[in-house]
Amino acid sequence: MGRGRLRVYLGAAPGVGKTYAMLAEGVRRQERGTDVVVGYVETHNRPRTAALLDGLEVVPRKTMAYRGTTFTELDVDAVIARRPRVALVDELAHTNVPGSRNDKRWQDIEEILGAGIDVISTVNIQHLESLNDVVEQITGVPQRETVPDEMVRRADQVELVDMTPEALRRRMAHGNIYAPEKIDAALGNYFRIGNLTALRELALLWLADKVDDQLDRYRADHDIRGTWEARERVVVALTGGSEGDTLIRRAARIADRTKGADLLAVHVTRSDGLTDANPANLTRQRALVESLGGTYHQVVGTNVPDAVLDFARGVNATQLVLGASRRGHFAQLFSRGVGVTTTARSGPIDVHLVTHEEVNQGRRWKALRASWGVPAKRRNTGFAAAAIGLPLLTMILDQLRESVSLTTNILVFQAAVVGVALIGGLYPAIFAAIVGTALLNFYFTEPLRTFLIHDPEVIFQLVVFVVVGVTVSTVVDITARKGRDAAQARADAQVLSTLAGDILRGDEDRVSSEGRRGHSALTGILERLRETYGLTSVTLLERDPDSPSTPATQRDPSAWIIVGTTGGEPCTSPDAGESDILIDDDTLALVLRGRALPASDRRVLEAFAAQAAVALRHQRLAETAEQVPPLAAADKMRTALLNAVSHDLRTPLASAKAAVESLGSLDVSWSEEDQDELIATAAESLDRLDRLVANLLDMSRLQAGSLGMSPQKVAAEDAVPRALDDIGDVDVDIQIPQGLPEMVADPALLERILVNLITNAVRHNPPVKPVLVTASEHADRLELRVIDRGPGIPAEDRDRVFEPFQRLGDRDNHTGVGLGLALSRGLAEAMGGSITIEETPGGGLTMVLDMPTKHLEPVPGREETPAGAAGGHGERLSPDGTFEENAGQGGAAEGKARAGATGEGKAGEEGADPVMLARVAAWRDQIGHDTHRRPEDRS
Repeated sequence: MGRGRLRVYLGAAPGVGKTYAMLAEGVRRQERGTDVVVGYVETHNRPRTAALLDGLEVVPRKTMAYRGTTFTELDVDAVIARRPRVALVDELAHTNVPGSRNDKRWQDIEEILGAGIDVISTVNIQHLESLNDVVEQITGVPQRETVPDEMVRRADQVELVDMTPEALRRRMAHGNIYAPEKIDAALGNYFRIGNLTALRELALLWLADKVDDQLDRYRADHDIRGTWEARERVVVALTGGSEGDTLIRRAARIADRTKGADLLAVHVTRSDGLTDANPANLTRQRALVESLGGTYHQVVGTNVPDAVLDFARGVNATQLVLGASRRGHFAQLFSRGVGVTTTARSGPIDVHLVTHEEVNQGRRWKALRASWGVPAKRRNTGFAAAAIGLPLLTMILDQLRESVSLTTNILVFQAAVVGVALIGGLYPAIFAAIVGTALLNFYFTEPLRTFLIHDPEVIFQLVVFVVVGVTVSTVVDITARKGRDAAQARADAQVLSTLAGDILRGDEDRVSSEGRRGHSALTGILERLRETYGLTSVTLLERDPDSPSTPATQRDPSAWIIVGTTGGEPCTSPDAGESDILIDDDTLALVLRGRALPASDRRVLEAFAAQAAVALRHQRLAETAEQVPPLAAADKMRTALLNAVSHDLRTPLASAKAAVESLGSLDVSWSEEDQDELIATAAESLDRLDRLVANLLDMSRLQAGSLGMSPQKVAAEDAVPRALDDIGDVDVDIQIPQGLPEMVADPALLERILVNLITNAVRHNPPVKPVLVTASEHADRLELRVIDRGPGIPAEDRDRVFEPFQRLGDRDNHTGVGLGLALSRGLAEAMGGSITIEETPGGGLTMVLDMPTKHLEPVPGREETPAGAAGGHGERLSPDGTFEENAGQGGAAEGKARAGATGEGKAGEEGADPVMLARVAAWRDQIGHDTHRRPEDRS
């Protein structure tokens, strides 16, 4: 049986109508006679969506219990057993309840598709894995439920359910998405115009990319080579010359005229491996293309115009940018050049021929000599061979005049000319052909010993001799030159390959082998260059920004700064070495000392120089990046502190102020009992404020390393009861064995740690079982364990609970500033202890406080661990999947106030301000605080 087909309705935000569209499609197919069932649909209590379920068969859901709460999930086996033609399954990115066969719903859908059943599903753009961080940056809300992009890309159909931000907000305001009490908060947060516009653009762009992929597959399947102008793509062809920068910028301007146009740069490498391209130019131009948002490509081809056009058609390009020919007017008489040839064959692709500074310059004489010449020693040897060898050959042939014909003499001289070409190249061979013609004419043609020729046939033979000699010499010279160039190219390629390998491996291998951190990628490149060419030293200089770029500064050491060097004494200016290469607009100079290098090595040296410049930039970016995390962490903590303090300071102040103002009011006659209650409320609020300020001050002292401590011997059986006295009436079972050694700690700080840990455990422990506190000794350490039977914390989130001021995007802002566990761990480590998290066997969480039993001697050179690095907040994962936070302030009053505010109990309402409790409860309802559903379900 074949695999089923997947259709996905993609939305930019909740409420655009994905589920409604899915159900409408199901109804339409059912009316056509297709067997359709509903596997899982979440209507979100929207009447119009629920109405579409009438008449559709609904497969019963599977009921699952998890930590005392009942959930319903998609019953995969029931859907497969029913074997419909189409199954409607909502929420593709949904996370299944722990204990389900699959972790994610998209995995359930994979099973249904594998059974040959078509599936129609829904997903929002914020749930795609590749866009998860982008969406969080836009909205400030992290999405914990994601689906791999590949799952959606492999769908047979993806349909965008689109709606303008204004229309979606109107739908929200009319109550068609959320309940009335949640509308204002939603419109002011996630459903802001800016958020919705950005999410809509993400959805449109993502879908456009998928459509583009589908078009490429269709063109490939149907062997369509022509250009379809479905999307603007600008291709710029690069030769490796200096004009490439001009062409790239021109192509970028053309691409910018059309929003969403692609910029692609391509360089054609000849298949014979011989090229005049400058590697340094190509490296610089590649960086320029990428900085302008384009991509760089390199293809191999024998014919440059054909290779460029094949690439352009392959990427479905609409425009092609080429440089005008550099060939001179005379050369263009024999060949039209790449630009003209490409334009003639381009077909529907628009071609832009861009002028530049190299137009019609032709080949410079120096380049011509370099391409055709051979070393001077060999060239001189060739001339000597022609000047000496041909007369000797004439003497020998003259002695054999009677037995050797003129034709034989010509062939022998022809062989001598070819030999001279092999030795000295083209120019000695031409000289040999001319001299040989003269000798043949003078000694072997009638009349002898004169330069006169009476027989026209002999004239023809000598002319042919010259033509053949020059032609063969030219071919031999070209072949020899190409052989030399190929060998040089092979050597250069090997050097560049080694250089590329060093760069790709980075400096990790060098660090491990040399045992020092300072050996960077830049130093490795310079060292590789020094070793390759046997140099004494290699130095990378940077021009002083305050120094002008003039010829005089080339020799002034004060105008240059050494940024990298290897080998012997470094060069202090470009003129201090035998060779130098200026790069990056003459702001950097690679200076070589040891020996002068031939011009043929210049291209490889320029490639080394370009890579050295890139390595220097990367090194500086890395140094800058190392400074970012501390600054970001400080800014994050500052922002979180301001956000937390803005509420947590205001709440107890408002409560105390309300109580005091009520007592001072002359309009109301308070009974003695009411006055006592108001006084208790004010005192309780001020106590809470005092604890909050104390925690903030202590956290600051921990980070500054100035927290005052008085370590002394403290018994566990004494410390725990004192902490319980501070907390109040809670159900805690203390099982501390007798005879344990005493801890070394500050009694007051230890008590605060225990208050935070026990309060955190009590809050999440089920009421039917007490929190257990035990202790044990291990190698001069005493471990105190606070054990609860609550929901626990997933392993991947355990480190996050020790980060200060964290709310994870879905927290309410009135249960503390998140310093409980942060401060506790910081205090413990300041006293030489630690706090770790373990899973309670059978379910729950165990906080382990490890403290020394002996006074610790200070370790020389050891730095105190900042609380910000060691501490964290007090968040716990509740049974419904939401995170709850323990501010760690301790105290029964605070616990009671929170219980009353959250509606999770009545224990705290006796001592709290009823007006404040009512306001907090109303505020929580307004933002849609729902403890019976997971955060992802609320979206």
